[in-house]
Amino acid sequence: MTFSVLATDGRGAVGMAVSSSSPAVAARCVHLRPGVGGASSQNVTDPRLGPALLDALERGADPQAALDDLVGREPLVGHRQLTVLDVHGKAAAYSGEGTLGVHHQRVGTDVVVAGNMLAGPRVVDAVVEAFGAFGASGGELEERLLTAMEAGLAAGGEEGPLHSAGLAVVRSVPWRETDLRVDWHDEPIAELRRLLDVWLPQRDDYVTRALDPGAAPSYGVPGDA
Repeated sequence: MTFSVLATDGRGAVGMAVSSSSPAVAARCVHLRPGVGGASSQNVTDPRLGPALLDALERGADPQAALDDLVGREPLVGHRQLTVLDVHGKAAAYSGEGTLGVHHQRVGTDVVVAGNMLAGPRVVDAVVEAFGAFGASGGELEERLLTAMEAGLAAGGEEGPLHSAGLAVVRSVPWRETDLRVDWHDEPIAELRRLLDVWLPQRDDYVTRALDPGAAPSYGVPGDA
């Protein structure tokens, strides 16, 4: 009932996009830490596992070692589908024996994708390939993540209807520079695209407003002198 993409742009940004048939998927599944990496717990989600994987990365473990350690000591891990990626682009993925429906996982260059209750394994492959298609042209990580999700949807998406989606990215500041959520919608990925188109041109201004308000541009609203 979920598919996701976790990736880095190779320039210090780490982000994740996710969609699901259940409500508010991004609130439970997206775990990012600036300068460290990202992690996801999905399928039958345990939100404690993402931070545990990030803690291991921060202590110096590589993603596969962090994942192997967690899988070896979590008694209910068979119900989980997990991904983890460090800020350098190394990644690992795990699907327990209780992962629902058609499921697949794949690690690519600077990216890891996983999904369950899919229309078919091709969904995950399409996400990886669409992310990689940007290649040396780069581009904003937010745009790359959402384009990859759109490719997964075009390849069939989940077996049933999607209802929620989210997209988040961390960079150098200690908060999510982008944190967009569609918690319940008939077309959540399309709605996420609409939100991103509004947000992305303003993203850097909000970082400036936090770090240097005197240099920040006007909000452009009534009463803003």
